[in-house]
Amino acid sequence: MSSTYNDRLQYLRETIPSLTAAEVVELAQADAVLLDVREPDETAQGIVDGAVVIPRGLLEMKVQMDIPNTDTPIVVYCASGVRSLFAAEALQAVGYTSVVSLTGGFDAWKQAGLPWSAPQQLTTTQSQRYSRHLRIPEIGIAGQQKLLESKVLLIGAGGLGSPAGLYLAAAGVGTIGIVDDDVVDASNLQRQILHRTHDLGTPKVLSARRTIEALNPDVQVQVYAERLTEENVIDIFAGYDLIVDGSDSFETRYIVNDATVQLGIPQVHGSIFRFDGQVTSFDPRRDDSPCYRCLFPSPPPPELAPNCAVAGVLGVLPGVIGTIQATEAIKLLLGIGEPLVGRLLMYDALSMSFRTLKVRRDENCPACGQAQSR
Repeated sequence: MSSTYNDRLQYLRETIPSLTAAEVVELAQADAVLLDVREPDETAQGIVDGAVVIPRGLLEMKVQMDIPNTDTPIVVYCASGVRSLFAAEALQAVGYTSVVSLTGGFDAWKQAGLPWSAPQQLTTTQSQRYSRHLRIPEIGIAGQQKLLESKVLLIGAGGLGSPAGLYLAAAGVGTIGIVDDDVVDASNLQRQILHRTHDLGTPKVLSARRTIEALNPDVQVQVYAERLTEENVIDIFAGYDLIVDGSDSFETRYIVNDATVQLGIPQVHGSIFRFDGQVTSFDPRRDDSPCYRCLFPSPPPPELAPNCAVAGVLGVLPGVIGTIQATEAIKLLLGIGEPLVGRLLMYDALSMSFRTLKVRRDENCPACGQAQSR
């Protein structure tokens, strides 16, 4: 005999553990994750501080991206404590082993006087601008808001910084910093698409700022018209969530690496040479992540490492590599997908081929090895 909705609800009330708001507070202090399964129009009115938000209709599709460990204790809540029971059952069905429901839902949480906040909302203009992002479950409103609150620093406003900067700005990264002490030269215009002919002789950071601000007024651009050095790097990097390294100097790459390791800031590294490009990501927040010195412990002799001015570069090549860097940056900022941490992506434009090499952390690395972590 088929069961009615009420029969099913009664069964879930008897089989799914439920906790009061006060009990949930104690569980949250023991590293449980609060999971809000309400719809966007409901969460716009407020959510429990620190909760993961996944609408019930997307739960099975998205939960393993947001809560990858199936042994994580999870407290599911909705508005009044009914939908959360069905959501908890769905979580158990896909393998989550410690799931409970919040009795009375968000309403009971508020009535208990426990902390909650109303998330900042996108404006009508922003909802239209980022509408294609909002339709992707892995991004949605929460992800787009996170991008708008993120701060990314570009090392260089040249070949790689140009496409990376443009796409990060178009994606709505709220603050973009740019470090570059050079001025726009005619030879740059073959590949550095942040700049125009009328920008010749202008500091690159100012030309880049004009272009980015014209593309997206949501973006605040911070400029540093100076060369990155060991003396200024910590002050410049402080406050940024992620570094995109598009420098063509080995000296700068090592300065960037050592500072990101020291500060615990992830970075996306890119490099180009004639027809070849490379991209990888380093994330010092992860115990298994290598750093740039794990790949190259020390710089090569200058005669073995010519830059683009000496060796040349295909004009469209940085567009490919810089766009991949922007993709990696967005993934790292949102915590989605599988970034190139521990992998080096190599691109050959002549053969139109990609290869991926594994990169392991060097326990004896002078920057991130065990001796440095003590």
